Amino acid sequence: MEEEQNKSLLHYWGNTPEQDYYTHQGIKSTNSFFTSPRNLTLFTKSWLPNTQTPPRGIIFMVHGYGNDISWTFQATPIHLAKNGFACFALDIEGHGKSQGLKAYVPNIDFVIDDILSFIDFIMTQNLEFQELPKFVYGESMGGAICLLIHLKRPRMFKGAILIAPMCKISDKVKPRWPIPQFLTFFAKFAPTLAIVPTADLMDKSVKVPEKKIIGGMNPNRYFGKPRLGTVLELLRVTDFVSEKLCDVNLSFLVLHGSADVVTDPEVSRELYELAKSKDKTLKIYEGMMHSLLFGETDENVEIVRSDILAWLNDRC
Repeated sequence: MEEEQNKSLLHYWGNTPEQDYYTHQGIKSTNSFFTSPRNLTLFTKSWLPNTQTPPRGIIFMVHGYGNDISWTFQATPIHLAKNGFACFALDIEGHGKSQGLKAYVPNIDFVIDDILSFIDFIMTQNLEFQELPKFVYGESMGGAICLLIHLKRPRMFKGAILIAPMCKISDKVKPRWPIPQFLTFFAKFAPTLAIVPTADLMDKSVKVPEKKIIGGMNPNRYFGKPRLGTVLELLRVTDFVSEKLCDVNLSFLVLHGSADVVTDPEVSRELYELAKSKDKTLKIYEGMMHSLLFGETDENVEIVRSDILAWLNDRC
């Protein structure tokens, strides 16, 4: 009976209307569409403190592969907005409510340009934000995108929060030889084919069984097999990022679970060791999995949230 009731949920928090929920949380939120320079229509959201005083800082957030900003991802910006931070995010190409073939990302460089254009738009539309500290926040693939954004505009942000960043795809979820060689060949002719054999990422990411059910009810999440072109692009990008770790030079907080089998926590250690940054923090949570901010127990989620907020408080 409980599972049948869960299937009718309109939002990850239940059936409370969206704006009513935000009001109850003491924040403001807007939904809109942004047209990128390449004429893609991208869905965006904001989560803002419901106060008369300016926010303490601005956080631009990037979701992970197959995910979107309208379901469980927004639990984190809601929490941050309640604590005084203005948060903005968009569904990247082919994800959520944005334009594009579902889960097809042919070129991450174009995605970065989309996000930077959106950030520029937000800053020009909100001149009162100009002097506030600005941060990027990314989960999984979004973490790698944040590092690439920093490398492209190294002085734009005060810091980065990287949640299990996909600086390298774990060997535990990569297809085994000789499958990658076959996939590379076929991707030249049919990059949109969704045939890459991988483990169930929801099962590998989320620890709490009840939360797997809630995550599985996301109407915008992609649950199909990865597309050939997307996988090759992610492999290209993660190889590039792993080669550029020594060029990272901004304040950052990296959080990773020791039991993460989707992205490799050892690469987060490499990032910490190799980055030029003078202000860098790494936390590896014993026994936690990939979905640190939703898929863990509520107690574990609160630990991770507290660490993020403490890091931000020290820099704002």
